[in-house]
Amino acid sequence: MQKIAPCLWFDGNAEEAAQFYISVFSESRIATTMHYTDAGPGPAGKVVAVTFEIEGQEFMALNGGPQYQFTPAISLLVRCNSQEEVDRYWSKLLDGGEPWACGWLRDRFGVSWQITPSVLLDMLLDPDREKASRVMATMMKMVKLDIAPLEKAYRGE
Repeated sequence: MQKIAPCLWFDGNAEEAAQFYISVFSESRIATTMHYTDAGPGPAGKVVAVTFEIEGQEFMALNGGPQYQFTPAISLLVRCNSQEEVDRYWSKLLDGGEPWACGWLRDRFGVSWQITPSVLLDMLLDPDREKASRVMATMMKMVKLDIAPLEKAYRGE
């Protein structure tokens, strides 16, 4: 177990969310499922939390109730090595969700994701600030990120 793992607060659908996330990422699994006991506070037998792993990262999905909702203040960044990977994760995570701008989307459970090509991060960190600025300007016009136009902007074409 990791020393620190994100805990995602759901309103009764933590197990469904965990199952969805492990269906999206190939290197993933459910590690544990905890149920309420007769001691409560929920009905005995109902799922209280699910621990799951995605690509080696541990998460906990907690059925905490309706008190809190997800916001984009916390998002999950998916680094992609190709356009095919961007397209695949974008399509799967967007199912039932909504797209935003610049590679961000909110999935059907309200969790915010950034589907980001690794090459974009490299281009934005280039010491040549003119190149990085062109890439940033191009990215700001996109919803789902497209590597080819970003690379074209980086080259100054």
